[in-house]
Parts: sequence; structure tokens; C-alpha cells
Amino acid sequence: MDMVSSRPRRVVLDTDPGIDDALAILLALASPEIDLVGLSIVHGNCPLSDAVANALAVLQLAGHPHLPVAAGCERPLLREPVTARKTHGGRGLGYASLPASPAVPVAEHGVDMIIREILADPGEVTLVAVGPLTNVALALRKAPQIAKAVHECIIMGGALHDQGNTTPLAEFNIYADPHAAQIVLSSGMPITIMPWDITKQVRVTEEQVQALRAHGGPVPQFIADATRFYMDFHREHFGWAGCAINDPAALALVWWPELAELAELYVTVETASELTMGKTVGDFRGLTGQPANVRYVARFDSATFVERFLARMAALSQLIR
Repeated sequence: MDMVSSRPRRVVLDTDPGIDDALAILLALASPEIDLVGLSIVHGNCPLSDAVANALAVLQLAGHPHLPVAAGCERPLLREPVTARKTHGGRGLGYASLPASPAVPVAEHGVDMIIREILADPGEVTLVAVGPLTNVALALRKAPQIAKAVHECIIMGGALHDQGNTTPLAEFNIYADPHAAQIVLSSGMPITIMPWDITKQVRVTEEQVQALRAHGGPVPQFIADATRFYMDFHREHFGWAGCAINDPAALALVWWPELAELAELYVTVETASELTMGKTVGDFRGLTGQPANVRYVARFDSATFVERFLARMAALSQLIR
């Protein structure tokens, strides 16, 4: 059951839109339990310039064109940039084509937005990072005190029990900047990881999307056009009917924590070997002797989440006609 707290949780969303990133933005705007204070944009699914344009366009679509969007880092800390055009399409939003927003990004850098928002309200801001972790790592280097001041950092990324989706062992967000991921995981931040092992099971089907589309309006049409590309990719590469909506599931942990079963774990990232670069290594047997540095989602009620997600998108479609 949806429960609205007396004070919505303030959230900064660090993102690289991206089809499922766009769905996470829409879910955030449709959810009264949180106060989305800004988007910090990072390289990843597409080049930074496209990711910024996509974020602005999705906000325009959803009737929030003035929400702050801050461009962040356009490349990883040490490695060459990688993108996910095969997964998300040439511009990052699949088959969807949104008009360019008349809004422009704020002058503030995405790293500085993260720092400012966390330090302005210590203990009250949740940072949700659903792209490569470059912005978050540099924020920690510039202002290490945010590690203690943030309420929580929720990360969509990594493959703990399962194979990767980018290399045989590495998940895309971690592989795209493994050095940044290692900085974040070793920072002492309170971190919750929603790994690819779990999110790959959080899928919407073509039938569900078509039922949503029947509500009419620009939001369901956008979701249908964007996810159709995503579904084509998942069908070709994974043999799935439907597509995983990774980033919205991670975001929803902010206000629907009851959907997840969490466990504590020590996790580190491989940064030296080209063969296993970006692998998130979980010490499940305690062999390193290191204390846990994350909570990870071990189980997730995907069916309930998808039902709630679709209901929120249907409600949003009635507001945006």
C-alpha cells in the first residue's frame, strides 16, 4: 500500500538517460513520497550532450521543465568512454522522438549539485545513482564529508551472483567507470546496491505497455516508443519477451523498501584486469575479513513493483494530456 510520509524524501537522481533512466525520471515525478530536487547527468548510455538533452526533453514531456538539470562528467576517470547505443538507440531513447526542450541545463556542474544538495540538508538527501559513478566519485573526492552527510546512496549496478550484461562478468554501469565505482564503494557512504542479478527480472511485457498506451496521451506513447526498441534488444540478445526496467526499480527503494530483502556484503571492483574489468566481487564467504560496505538487494518483489509502476504511469498519463 502506498504510504505518503509527512515529509517527502529529498532525492538527487544521478543519471544517464537512457530508456530505463527516462522511466525512472517519470516514476520520480509521479511519486509524492519523494521530492526530486534535481538531476545530475553523467556519460554512459549515450554521450553526455545527448543525455542532457534527453533529461530536459523527458522533464518537458512530464510537465516539469524547470526542474534543475546539471551536466556532469562526459568521460570516465581513466578509461575511454563506452556507450550503450545497441541497447538504447542512437540518441538514447529508443524509437521515441521527443521535441527538444526550450529549457537549458543550469550553470552548476553535476558534481557540485550533488555536493550542494547533500550538504544543504545533512541526513535528509538520498542520492540515487543509476549510471556510471563518475559524478559521485568526483563529488566524494571534492567534498569527502558528503559520505557522512548523505542519508543513503542507492546504486543500480553490478552483477554479484550472475554474469554481466556488457562483458562476461561486468554490468554496464560499473564497467563504464570501474575506478569511479571502486572510489564510491570504499568511501564509507551508506550504500544500497540494486544489482543486475535482480533488475533483469523486473520486466514489463509488450501486453502491459499496450494496456498502458490505451490510456492515451503523450506519456504512454513515449513509453511505448522507447520500450519497443528496448524489447527488440532484449529479445535478440537475451531471448526475453519484454524488457527489464532496471533504474525505476532502484529508485523505488527510496519509498517502497518493503519490496526488497536486503543483506550486508563486502563488495569491491576489479580495476586491473582487462579480462574481468568492472566485475563487482562480493565476498559472500567472508574470505577477505573485510567488514560489509554495502547492503545489496538479495530478493525483490518484481510483480508488485511492475504493477505499481504501471499504475503510477497511468496516473501520470491522466495529468499530462
